[in-house]
Order: sequence, then C-alpha cells, then structure tokens
Amino acid sequence: MRLLIVGAGSIGSRHLRNAKLLGVGHLAVFDQDAGRASAVAEETGATAFPSLEAALSWRPGAAVICTPPAHHIHAARACATAGCHLLIEKPLAAATDGIPELAALAARSGLGISVAYQLRFHPAIVRMRELVCGGLIGRVLSIRAEYGQYLPAWRPARDYRETYTAQLAQGGGILLDASHEIDYVRWIAGEARSVFATLGRLSALEMDAEDTAALVLRLDGPALAEIHLDCVRRGYARGCAIVGSEGTIQWDSQIGLRITAADGSVREEPIVPDPNAAYVAELDAFLKRPDAAPPMASLADGRRVLDIVLAARESSASRREINL
Repeated sequence: MRLLIVGAGSIGSRHLRNAKLLGVGHLAVFDQDAGRASAVAEETGATAFPSLEAALSWRPGAAVICTPPAHHIHAARACATAGCHLLIEKPLAAATDGIPELAALAARSGLGISVAYQLRFHPAIVRMRELVCGGLIGRVLSIRAEYGQYLPAWRPARDYRETYTAQLAQGGGILLDASHEIDYVRWIAGEARSVFATLGRLSALEMDAEDTAALVLRLDGPALAEIHLDCVRRGYARGCAIVGSEGTIQWDSQIGLRITAADGSVREEPIVPDPNAAYVAELDAFLKRPDAAPPMASLADGRRVLDIVLAARESSASRREINL
C-alpha cells in the first residue's frame, strides 16, 4: 500500500519512521513547510511532495492526517476524495464543521476512517479494560484519570509558543491535545452522558488556550469519572484509578498496574512498555485493516470525544452541567 503522511511535524515524523520500521515500501509526505518535509523524507526514504494535490496524484491508498487540528477535516476530505483510507491524528478536529460531510463521503466510497487515540494500544490500558470487562472489580463506581507535563518540555528543541497546543485558533489547549484521557475513560468505563468542567489559564505560559482542565463526567452504569489535564506540571504524570464494587485498579504509566481485591490482597503487574510501542501497534493495525477494525477509535468515537470537549468548554463558560 502507498502511504501518505500529511504534515511533517513531530507526530507526522513519528508515523513516517514507524511506517519505515513496519516495512512500508512506498512512503510519501507533504507539509506546508517544504524544508521540514524534505528533511524527514531524506531520513526515511519517503518522497516529499510540494503540494497536497501533487501528493494525491501519486495515488496513495491510505493517508495519515497530522496537520494542526483546525485543518484536519479539510485535509481529510481531500484525501478521501482521492480514495484514501484515513487515520486522523487526535483530536479529530477543533470544531464539528465538515465532519458529517466527511462521514458521508467515506460511507459512499467504502473508505475507513480511524482516529489516532494510540492509548487504546497501550498494554496497561488494554489490560485494565480486560480486567474491568471481565468483572474482576465488579461494577465500576468511579474512574479518575490524569495527565500532566510542562508544555515547554514536550518538545524541547522547538519553541512551545509555535506549537498548535498554545494556539486556540489551530485547535490548541490542553483539553483537545490531551483528549486521550476522555477517549480511554469512555472505552473502559462507558459512555459519557453529561459533563461539568472548569478550564483555566493558570500559569505564565504564553498561550491563548486553557493550560488546565478539570472535568466530571456522568457515565453509563452509572459511574462518575474525574479527568484532570494540564500542561503546567513539572515532571510527567499519566495514570488512573478505577474503583469498583469488588476491587480497585490503579495505573501509573511509570510503574504499571496495582490491583486490590475485595479481601484487601494486592498484586502488581509492572507493565511499562517503550513509549513508541503504542504508536507502532496503532499504525500496524491501521495498515492491516484500514477499514477501522477494533480497537481503533472510529470516526464516531472521535466525534464523541470532540462533543465532550466542546460541552466541557460550554460548561466552564456557563458554570453548569451540560447533557451530552
């Protein structure tokens, strides 16, 4: 299959390197920054194209959309019109405009669309879902998920102010950029039915979008989910705790799983994979089944996460709980 990467920033470059690692023989890349595209193309043996139109004339069978979120749907529609299966980087978009039309186009053309929530391929998260679905901790009562890392430390070689995360117009803000947590909470514990949120720019970081978000979701079940996201924390934190009627599962990305049974007994599962492994597994699954076989996040999943994000922003502005 011919694979096109649209956008040669950090995540686009990662996908190119991983595609080469997976043995994809026909690779191409397009980026508005021709120099950036040429550099990663030279490194990976890909072909760099000067425009998206030129890249699509190469007739790729699949495309990975890695532009800033505000431009995802435009690039995705162009690629779908050219007959490409799509893997769209998270978040699906910064707004809902154009998503129904993209879905209709894909349905008419028989094309698969997946959204790149690669934590669905993290073995610790997969294991948590297996344990929850297998009934190990009984009925889920609550789930608490968190992510935090200081934005300038994400990509030290680049000025954080130039990244889309710092720019609301590009689809920035921690809520969209760290929406992995919203996706995997839904995937493990059930669909969200309402959200109450507080968002804020609390630090001295030079960004015009929120740097901290605190959400409470009412899930099917019923259960409550608390999600904390920030790009101000020094150091790195990612993990969650799932409280069930018959036990508790705790995950720390630096340590692994700690499972406490109803009788108080504890066992640990030290699942700490290479940070790139989930990205490789995600891309491999997409290339093998670009029509979005599970556990890939679907277009509908991506839209649902976006709806939750937009409702969280409405909640924060209005100071009320928003039904979904």
